[in-house]
Amino acid sequence: MTAPTSTPNPFKNLPRTGQPDRTLLLMVFFVITSGILLASHNAPLMESMGSLGSFLKNPIVEALFVSLFLANVLFAYLWNAAPWARALVGVGSLLFVLPLAGREDTSLLDLSIQIMIFAALALGLNIVVGLAGLLDLGYIAFFAVGAYLWGIFASPRFAEVLRYYGENPGATNAGTLAIGLFLLVVTIASLVYISRLTARTAPTATTTWSFRLASLGAVAGLTLTLRAMMVLLSGSADSLEAGINPGFFWLFLALSIMAAAIVGVLIGLPVLKLKGDYLAIITLGLGEVIRVLANNLDLYSAGSQGITPIGTASVPWFNAAAGALGFAEDQHYLLFLYALVLVVIGVVLLVNVRLDRSRIGRAWIAIRDDEVAAQAMGVPLMQTKLIAFATGASFAGVMGMIFAAKQTFISPESFVLNQSIMVLAMVILGGMGSFPGVILGAAVVTLLNLRILPGLGEATANLGIPQEVNPGQLQRLIFGAILVAMMLLRPEGLLPNRRRQLELHHEDHQEDDSAQGNAGALGKGSGDVYSAGYAPAKEDDKAGGSR
Repeated sequence: MTAPTSTPNPFKNLPRTGQPDRTLLLMVFFVITSGILLASHNAPLMESMGSLGSFLKNPIVEALFVSLFLANVLFAYLWNAAPWARALVGVGSLLFVLPLAGREDTSLLDLSIQIMIFAALALGLNIVVGLAGLLDLGYIAFFAVGAYLWGIFASPRFAEVLRYYGENPGATNAGTLAIGLFLLVVTIASLVYISRLTARTAPTATTTWSFRLASLGAVAGLTLTLRAMMVLLSGSADSLEAGINPGFFWLFLALSIMAAAIVGVLIGLPVLKLKGDYLAIITLGLGEVIRVLANNLDLYSAGSQGITPIGTASVPWFNAAAGALGFAEDQHYLLFLYALVLVVIGVVLLVNVRLDRSRIGRAWIAIRDDEVAAQAMGVPLMQTKLIAFATGASFAGVMGMIFAAKQTFISPESFVLNQSIMVLAMVILGGMGSFPGVILGAAVVTLLNLRILPGLGEATANLGIPQEVNPGQLQRLIFGAILVAMMLLRPEGLLPNRRRQLELHHEDHQEDDSAQGNAGALGKGSGDVYSAGYAPAKEDDKAGGSR
């Protein structure tokens, strides 16, 4: 018996329709927008072009072309173009065209760094809100932790702190340092032991109180250790007038992640038994507590005056390369931070994707959808929520440190509630649970706040428009109207997560199958809809077959 032969597919070797066209369109769009961006940020060229140069320097036109250029990266991700073209556009836009344009206009490099900082913040908050479903309105507090951690040590403020402890040592000496270290080691070992013990057996009142006492001992040990170190280092205050050695920048990147994660756990422990509006209000309050502490702890944070100047990393070989490429000396640190934040956001995005596909990511989604069902299936609620808080906080901490190094100045006004609301708006506008959507939301909101709306105000400042209705005075109103319109027209976000999109448009995918049963179709007047179970024989009978 001969084996059946398969029918050849006549369409197998045909090219994919539309891919060559989209590849060509993507490359043409990239070349045109790149040329316009490079030309519009070249001041001598703009002056030689006369009226056309004046038109391109218009704030609204400049903001429009910056937005169109950044859209290259979005199109490279979305379009079904050739892989080589998509890679060329993405790499060329971020690694070549933007730095070259930023060499002529430093504000463009600054804008790009701001976009990526907020994109990383939004990715961190997306874990807490988008994946785990925990509404956190105090997220900017973790951003402040990373910023102040580096700001205090990399500025003259550190020398002031050492002088204070040198003048007020109290009874602190080397013995205090030894006691603090001993207490810290013992309590941390106790915490690890109790955690492993409760992981095998159900926690009891004894283990709960032991864990609390060990936590208190760890805080006391850490306090004694830090105070003793400050007193012992007070003699070197004069040599630290400009802050610590810039080489410690890399160590503090790791420390900012750890510090923000620890603060995230400490904030999460007392509040994660709550949910919904109660959780939102408490996280809002705790975020304000961090800001008020920064405002009142004058010795460490300089209060409302802020900390300045804050140093950054010293990378001689990078500075030499930047100088060879034509960058001015005062642009070296911005170019370094631009390259650094590109690497960091790449790592953050990779971690997000890996977590989303892991057991932890599935546990977060299960908790977001239904806490009771997740707990019934064996998901440890408190532990899983704390991991979400700590992970999101760690991203904010490292970006806070980079933000402090870029601004060279921080104050409590940089970490107000409005900043938390803005990051939350980025997550919702881009699409909760969608990583590319969150990055797009961060880019759109940052461009609106830093370029488009201020540019609109500048462009209309001399048109004789009454001040009451001048767009420059109504930027918040315009931004709010954009958010309202977006939520009405596309509540799932600009680039939504597939699951979230189905949740919000659940009714659109439902079919009316009631006509197939013993009841008529809904809305057609052909019958009544009965409850589940047995259909009642008479109008007065109880549904479900009960007597």
